[in-house]
Amino acid sequence: MLDYMTLRLLWWALLGILLIGIAVMDGFDLGTAILLPFLGRTDTERRVVINTIGPVWEGNQVWLILGGGAIFAAWPPLYAVAFSGFYFAMLLLLWSLILRPVGFKFRGKLPGAGWRTTWDWALFIGGFVPALVYGVAFGNVLQGVPFTFDDSLRLSYSGTLLALFNPFALLAGLVSVVMLVLHGAVWLSGKTDAAVQARARRVVPWAGVALMVLFGLGGLWSAQLDGYVIGHFAGTAGPSDPLAKTMLRPAGGLLANYHQYSWMLAAPALGFIGAAGAIVLTALRSARLAWISSALAIAGVIATAGVSLFPVMLPSSLNPAASLTVWDASSSRLTLWVMTLVTAVLLPVVIGYTVYIYAVLRGPVTQASVAANPHSY
Repeated sequence: MLDYMTLRLLWWALLGILLIGIAVMDGFDLGTAILLPFLGRTDTERRVVINTIGPVWEGNQVWLILGGGAIFAAWPPLYAVAFSGFYFAMLLLLWSLILRPVGFKFRGKLPGAGWRTTWDWALFIGGFVPALVYGVAFGNVLQGVPFTFDDSLRLSYSGTLLALFNPFALLAGLVSVVMLVLHGAVWLSGKTDAAVQARARRVVPWAGVALMVLFGLGGLWSAQLDGYVIGHFAGTAGPSDPLAKTMLRPAGGLLANYHQYSWMLAAPALGFIGAAGAIVLTALRSARLAWISSALAIAGVIATAGVSLFPVMLPSSLNPAASLTVWDASSSRLTLWVMTLVTAVLLPVVIGYTVYIYAVLRGPVTQASVAANPHSY
C-alpha cells in the first residue's frame, strides 16, 4: 500500500487531470455553442455546427461527473466548502447547462426561423455562462475564499454571488471563455467544410492571441496577489484536520512557488506554446494536431493555477489558518487507496470507449450530409 503522503499527492494530481479532462472534452462543445450564432449564417450551416457536437456532448460530461465525484470522495472538506460557498454560482452553472439538452431537443421541433434562432441563442448561453463561471471560480480560488471553520469543523461562509464576480475573477473568466472559444474553433475547423470551416479558421488566430494576452495579463496581476504558506503543521502524513496548522499570508506571494521550483514554469509556458501552436497548425490545415495543441494550452492554463497554489487547494481569505491543503483536506489513507485501485481499473475503460467513439464518428459533418438527413439536429 502506498504511504499517505504519496496517495495525497497522487490524488491532487488526479484531480488536476480530471479538471483538465473536463475542460478539454467538454470545453470544445461549449466553445462550439458559443460560436454557433456567429459561424452559422443559415439554418443549414447552424445545423452543421450543432451536429459536430450533437452525438458526443453528453458523453463528454462524464468528465464533469468524474471530477465532482473525485472531489466528494477524495477531498470532502474541499467539496463541502466549494459546493456550499459557491452554491448560487453552481445553480447559475446548472441552469445554463440545462439549456443545452433543451436546446438540442427542442430546436428542430418546429421549422420557424424565430423558433430555431431562439434555441440557437439558448445554446449560446449554455456555452458562454459555464465557460465564464468556470473561470470566475478559478479566479476566486487564486485570491482566497471567505470561509472558516469553528472548533467542531462546522463551515461558515461570508461571501455573496456578486462578490464572486470581482475584477480579477472576471479576467480569469474571460481567459476561460477565449480558451474554450479557441478550442471550439479548432474543433470546427476540422469537423466542418465550406463556409463554416473557413469562418472557424478565421476565428482561431483571434482567439489564440486573445488567450495569450489575457493569460499574460492574469499572470502579471497574480504577481500582486497574496500568497498562502503553511507554517507549523502536523506533517505530510498526519491526519486530516484543517485547523491543525498555522498559515502565513505573504503580500504578493502567490507566485512564490515559481522562484523555489523553476520547473513549475513549464505549466504557463505550455499554455502559451499550446495557443501559438493551435494558430500555426490551423493555418497549416493540420486539424488534429491543432486540436491537440489547443488541448495542451488548456492543460497549461489549468496546471498553472494548481502549481501556483500548491500545496494549498482552497485558501481562506477570512481565516488563513482554515485554508485547505493537500495535507489536511483528504479522505483517509484507506479511502484513497481503494479509490486508486478503482480508478486504475475504470479510468482506462472511460478513455478506451471515448477513443473508440471518436474513431467511429471521425470525419467532417457537411451540409450535404445534414440535408440528406432531415431528422438530425
